[in-house]
Amino acid sequence: MELLERYESLKAKVINRRTDIVALMNFVENETAYMTAPASTKFHLCKEQGLLEHSVNVAETLLSVKKVLAPEISDESCVIVALLHDLGKVGMPNKPQYIKVEPSNKQKQYGLSPYPPYKFNSDLIYLSVPVRSLYLIGGRIALTEEEVQAIIYHDGQYVEDNRSVAMREEKLTLLLHYSDLWCGRIVER
Repeated sequence: MELLERYESLKAKVINRRTDIVALMNFVENETAYMTAPASTKFHLCKEQGLLEHSVNVAETLLSVKKVLAPEISDESCVIVALLHDLGKVGMPNKPQYIKVEPSNKQKQYGLSPYPPYKFNSDLIYLSVPVRSLYLIGGRIALTEEEVQAIIYHDGQYVEDNRSVAMREEKLTLLLHYSDLWCGRIVER
C-alpha cells in the first residue's frame, strides 16, 4: 500500500472523535508542512514526506505492539498519539521548522548534495517538539491525560526533560516510545 493510502487507513480508525480528527488533520495537512516535512535534519527519513512516513510507521507499529501487550488500549488512542507525536516538527503554519539547504556552487559543480540536507528555521521561537505538538493541537481535539503524557514523553529517557516521568509512565507512553524508537532505529534505517 502506498504511503497516502496507509495514512488514510489509519485516520479512518478514529471513530469516536471523527469530526475533531478530520478538522485537525485538515488544518495540519493544509496549513503546515506535515505532508512534506522531513522527519529530521540529517538522521532517519531526512527526505520529503519523511515526517508523514515516520508517523505512519509509528502508528502501524504501535497498533501491532499494543495488540500483544495492551489490547485494552483503543486503536483510536494509538493512532492519534502516533500521528501527532512529532507534529511539532512541522514548525508553525506557513513557517516550517526544517528548511531545505541549497547546495553550494562547489557542491553543484561536483554534483554533490548539501550535508545536512535540512537546517532548523531560525525564524521560529524555540519550543520542544512535544510542546509545539500540543500547541498546534491546541483545543482542536480533546486528548486524554494518557494521550497528553504519551505525546510529551514519547522520547523516554533520551531527553533530559523527561526524567521526571520515569517510573510513572502510562502504558500508552511506553508503547509509543518503543514504537517510535523501533521505527527510527530499525524500520527507517
